[in-house]
Amino acid sequence: MPSPRTPAAGPALIPIFGDQLSLGLASLKVADKRRDVVLMAEVADETVYVRHHKKKIAFLFSAMRHFAAELDAAGWTVRYVRLDDTRNGGSLTSEVVRAARDIEARGIVVTEPGEWRVAEMIGAWERETGLPVRVLSDDRFLCSTAEFAGWARDRKSLRMEFFYRDMRRKTGLLMEGDEPAGERWNFDAENRKPAKADLFIPKPLRFENDQTTREVLDLVGQRFAKHFGELEPFWFAVTRRDAEKQLKHFLKTGLPKFGDYQDAMLLSEPFLYHSLVSLYINAGLLDPLSVCRLAEKEYRDGRVPLNAAEGFIRQIIGWREYVRGIYWLKMPEYAERNFLEAERTIPDFYWSGETDLACLRAAIGQTKSEAYAHHIQRLMVTGNFALLAGIDPKQVHEWYLAVYADAFEWVELPNTLGMSQFADGGLLGSKPYAASGNYINRMSDYCGTCRYDVKKRTGEGACPFNALYWDFLDRNAGKLASNPRMTQMYATWRKFTKAEQEAVRQDAREFLDGLKPWEPDTY
Repeated sequence: MPSPRTPAAGPALIPIFGDQLSLGLASLKVADKRRDVVLMAEVADETVYVRHHKKKIAFLFSAMRHFAAELDAAGWTVRYVRLDDTRNGGSLTSEVVRAARDIEARGIVVTEPGEWRVAEMIGAWERETGLPVRVLSDDRFLCSTAEFAGWARDRKSLRMEFFYRDMRRKTGLLMEGDEPAGERWNFDAENRKPAKADLFIPKPLRFENDQTTREVLDLVGQRFAKHFGELEPFWFAVTRRDAEKQLKHFLKTGLPKFGDYQDAMLLSEPFLYHSLVSLYINAGLLDPLSVCRLAEKEYRDGRVPLNAAEGFIRQIIGWREYVRGIYWLKMPEYAERNFLEAERTIPDFYWSGETDLACLRAAIGQTKSEAYAHHIQRLMVTGNFALLAGIDPKQVHEWYLAVYADAFEWVELPNTLGMSQFADGGLLGSKPYAASGNYINRMSDYCGTCRYDVKKRTGEGACPFNALYWDFLDRNAGKLASNPRMTQMYATWRKFTKAEQEAVRQDAREFLDGLKPWEPDTY
């Protein structure tokens, strides 16, 4: 392999990835617009390491093409490689090597990636190209990976709540001097109201497809026909301007009631009062801190209640920053964790959407149609079922990564393995997010259309979530019974008669044995 060299002349190569579509990206800030060359590439490897939803691929490719045009209009030299370019080598590394050779680059400057596997690729670029590679910290995040590691050092517990308070202090968001607005850090207890369908629930903006997007849709429809999900209608924003329009629309129409109903689920309202800006933030079209400051302004100006602004801001500067910190602190071994030793193959209906459980049918059907489901659908419906059924957490992780347009591994993996599947043994959450059908019934209207009776624990027609919940506790008693937050549940289980306990075990066993396992080549 060539040894690193530094030509006296020549441009620097600035690779930009599909989740780095930000004009203020660190590598752009240090580049020389008059001389350096930006590289963006649609490569096969990035589309199939999991079989991404068609809409996810279309969103990222169209957003990338529009961002490249934005850079070009701003005076940058952009080398853009399309997926169907006959010279496309199929991987990020092959395109970096080819571009560096073609432009006789003096070096490579890149902003640190979001995902571990891409960081490993970058680690090989110096060897592959013979050029120096400079990796810059991604300052679009409020907390650097080094800062998070410092925060985590010597702590016995890495609870998000304490990290979130530090981020509030750092940013000054919703602070009154040294104290939180409203004299409380967290208003989550007020954000758990069930909703009723009405004519006044806002709808997200739907954006028309321009020629660039139509070309991408044609490409994705031809190249990824066997991938999960429905490609059209496609209505996501793919430009910064349109992403900002959706944000402003949410702040005006959704944020005022977001807090109250953020945990609610309705068959007829897949979006409720949610923002639908996570995919734009995660791709780089929106700046997270700017989003939070606009939400805070709505509260300060008296247009939204504090519980709504706080709940929304906490998702961004709390959970989003926190799970990124956990990801980089614990990878790569974190991806292999399986504390509960769950080994069942993910059921076929996660990919087909064909199940007679109304809640799962609604959440998965919506996911197929929109590449979207909100956090409670992910956590307490599809995630809860996978947890109770003992599904292999790595398969669950790969499903979530594939099917949601906002899913990148750094944010999805800790949420799935840690928060949803308790595969990290309690690093993220103090107890498993396990629940019977009663929770879903309380927070949604799903159960009213289901063939199963949510009020029956066992027997003919009983909701499977009920037997699965108690069977989950029974199966995992050796790992969970000593958890202080599980004491009451296990005390209740011990009050069941032996006949009641055996009925639970039998119903759960029969239901699980009847699940059709997913065959990887079918979807």
